[in-house]
Amino acid sequence: MTVFEGLADETRRRLLVELADGARSAGDLAATEAASRPAISRHLKVLRQAGLLEVRQHGRHRIYTLRPAGLAPVRELLDRLEAVDEPTLAPPVPERRLAALDLEVRRTVRERRAAESDHPSQRSSS
Repeated sequence: MTVFEGLADETRRRLLVELADGARSAGDLAATEAASRPAISRHLKVLRQAGLLEVRQHGRHRIYTLRPAGLAPVRELLDRLEAVDEPTLAPPVPERRLAALDLEVRRTVRERRAAESDHPSQRSSS
């Protein structure tokens, strides 16, 4: 399970935001969500597997805390994306082909003009 898979679900992101305010039990977290307690437990398991949470047993309760170091891959990705000034886009057609097309257009125009000057009657009929 990757951190990105852990963050992919909106409910899991909300749980992380709740835990940013401090450690909470699974029951406390479930009380803030419309989903069932078993569903919240599954979300918490995914977040643990993604390395975003730590859990400790306190009596009968499991206490979850945010593990900020688990977000390192996200930070690295964002840093890399922010470092890009502007994406360099290659033209859809290689530049050398555009040069050849330009040469062909110029040749065609030149030939057309030569043909029109040889046959002035064609110019007046168009």
